[in-house]
Amino acid sequence: MAVSLALIVVFGLAADILFRKFKLPGLVGMLIVGVLVGPYVVGLMRPEMMQVSADFRKIALIVILLRAGFELRRDTLRRVGKTAIIMSALPAIFEIAAIMAVAPYFLKISLLEATILGSILAAVSPAVVVPLMIDFMERGKGAKKGIPTMILAASSVDDVFVIVLFTIFLGMYGGHKVNIAWQLAGIPISVALGIIVGLIPGYLLYKLFLKYDWQPPRRTLLVIGISICLMWLEEVAHGVVPIASLLGVMAIGFIILEKEEAIAHIISQKLKKLWVFAELLLFVLVGAQVNVSVAWKAGAAGLIIIFIGLVARSIGTYISVLGTDYTRKERLFCVVAYVPKATVQAAIGAVPLEAGVAGGEVILAVAVLSILVTAPLGAIGIMLLGEPILEEEKLTSYRFKTLREKLQLPRVGERIRSKKHGTIWKIIEEKEVWIDVSEEEGFEPGPTPAIYIRYWKPESSAVPGRGKTMEYRYSFVDSSFHANWEILYD
Repeated sequence: MAVSLALIVVFGLAADILFRKFKLPGLVGMLIVGVLVGPYVVGLMRPEMMQVSADFRKIALIVILLRAGFELRRDTLRRVGKTAIIMSALPAIFEIAAIMAVAPYFLKISLLEATILGSILAAVSPAVVVPLMIDFMERGKGAKKGIPTMILAASSVDDVFVIVLFTIFLGMYGGHKVNIAWQLAGIPISVALGIIVGLIPGYLLYKLFLKYDWQPPRRTLLVIGISICLMWLEEVAHGVVPIASLLGVMAIGFIILEKEEAIAHIISQKLKKLWVFAELLLFVLVGAQVNVSVAWKAGAAGLIIIFIGLVARSIGTYISVLGTDYTRKERLFCVVAYVPKATVQAAIGAVPLEAGVAGGEVILAVAVLSILVTAPLGAIGIMLLGEPILEEEKLTSYRFKTLREKLQLPRVGERIRSKKHGTIWKIIEEKEVWIDVSEEEGFEPGPTPAIYIRYWKPESSAVPGRGKTMEYRYSFVDSSFHANWEILYD
């Protein structure tokens, strides 16, 4: 398995660098590498790696969903919530209906089998969409209208909605008695329980992090560990009560960000570094699941079905955003952002075949083909359209976050030590301001973010803020924090 990990890292990184050089999403290169080194093409991936592939992909998906949670702000969610709810269901319904109508004719399968196929193809891939939306959010692209946040939230609920429909249709095929009303009622129940089971441990973690000043890696690992337990809880509760654990994972980050922004940003910064490796695992292993020979069997008919489904989905997506203040180009971006398919199709594409569905092999072939076609094209479309269409706010708050990460600044409540004198100080205040650097030589003229940090020396007084204090300004044009200080942890 160690050799397989080495292949993932070496070839995945090489593909990432190569594709980024040509201004294309690196994840497309990773997907292609996975297809090539996987067991269905060259076969370089060891069998034991493929056996644990699902677990590795799940952990990688947890990392990116946690990052998403640490980017979700209440005011933005409130602004885009209604649109996100509509967009989480309407596009999928349009796509399923279109595939139901045409698949029996092109693929010679029954209407119910076509419905099962539609419910598999209708799921958007959070693994592809979420990382790209986070990248836009961190750069303030589309922040004014909250477009990336809306797509991020909608894509997560979309999966819950589609998987519930898939379960209903598959149960109907097997002749089992399916209470459709109860199953559909399970969608809001699943969403609500998923959020609740995430908010509770998230709040407890926030309290724990306030009491104990652990090093950021320990905090991050604990958050990931709790998130994995949430995914396990969904599996245990399956068949008893539905729980959307993916939403629970994001809720952990959301509540910590709401309660203590300083701690949230520290953990988010560590998750961003961890994502470098997790991204390689996720996309290379997703690619390795793709059986090219199976996809080939779908042929032209499979491509036609996928295309018709995407056209219907695009109509549903466009209708979903009609009531917003988005421009025509921004609505087009939303349509393209809802194209990629990968995660769900790789996970449940073979389930109908295993369940004895007569058209199971055809369904699997089309599902695999949809990954090969839509994941790269969707990712490239998001990147190419997002840059010119999404408006970038010059004075966005995300620029302060970038400044903190670049300079690795401490947050309020953290203790620091002077490298020169060895004295211990505590951060008691911070202030974000915009400064004009037009007179600074060598920097682009205009407003740039700066953070004023106030230090207090505990030895000088028992009351915080009393006694000896001092204040420094940090920006891209000022001296580095770590040239003079180091952060202390328990």
